[in-house]
Amino acid sequence: MNTWNQILAPRADTPATPAALAVGFVAPVTDLGLIAFTGDDTATFLHSQLTNDIEHLAQQEVRLAGYCSPKGRLLASFLMWRDAQSVYLQLARDIQPAVQKRLQMFVLRAKTKAADVTDQHVVLGLGGGLAEAVLQTWFDALPSAPYTKIDHPLGTLLRVADAFGSPRYLWLTTQETATTAAPLLADRLVVGGNEAWRLAEIHAGVPLVTAATQEQFVPQMINLELLGGVNFKKGCYPGQEIVARSQYLGKLKRRTALVSIDDAGITAGTEVFAAADPDQPCGMVVNAAPNGAGGVDALVEMKLDALETGAVNARAAGGPALRFLTMPYVLDKLDV
Repeated sequence: MNTWNQILAPRADTPATPAALAVGFVAPVTDLGLIAFTGDDTATFLHSQLTNDIEHLAQQEVRLAGYCSPKGRLLASFLMWRDAQSVYLQLARDIQPAVQKRLQMFVLRAKTKAADVTDQHVVLGLGGGLAEAVLQTWFDALPSAPYTKIDHPLGTLLRVADAFGSPRYLWLTTQETATTAAPLLADRLVVGGNEAWRLAEIHAGVPLVTAATQEQFVPQMINLELLGGVNFKKGCYPGQEIVARSQYLGKLKRRTALVSIDDAGITAGTEVFAAADPDQPCGMVVNAAPNGAGGVDALVEMKLDALETGAVNARAAGGPALRFLTMPYVLDKLDV
């Protein structure tokens, strides 16, 4: 019998284009790590470290959050949720060991302990118009709104930000369940991999801090507060003063936009340049994924004036042009 990862292997002859993903897709997600914090002081400890409210995180909720340096620059971005025993932080796998070690350093006498539980789950990302109907094969009810979840005998089902006009889900389950479900998933949905899930995240406007972009962005630069990932009423955390000052005094004047670039080599960390000031980079690629048309779609952080003029190129002033796409949420005019 084939295993889940053999059945759900992406096909080279079926590229993950936005149009294909919009119909319905499944993508095994293997480039995200998962940290579980367990202990009586878990919520209090994480509340003092992250940009979002942990103490009032209900078991049916899912939230975004950031972890900043003392200078307010993001060391990591998380999707987080909890169950009766633990709080879970999902982040880029390439930074997970170092971030986990850093957080553990600050535990001190708090009664909480971090564990890498990445390999305890199979993570399947689903989205597009057909995803809900397919998931209802196994789930009587689905999470009713973005950033909610349900716990089920077949695993944890997180609903995350919508993309392509449809809900998206992360299904954390066992290898046995994934292998049982895989044939139907592969029959009904386009099968993609990490790049397909990242493409969907990009079209949802949800950034992910990776090794290439650590300490590059204050949360507002990548729209984290627009996605509910920053709570300005909670207590202190590393970098909190700078994040708050950026919000209320308007010191940054930067945002992140959704673009398409006809260059398959564009990756996170690639600099972009505005025609009005060709000698200095005006921003940086946050995330990029192949779009199935020979280029990439990307989230790009940049100065507001460059965003408003729209004349921006990757790598250099004469490099490939950025074609701006419609964001799934409003970029307000807050000068951050």
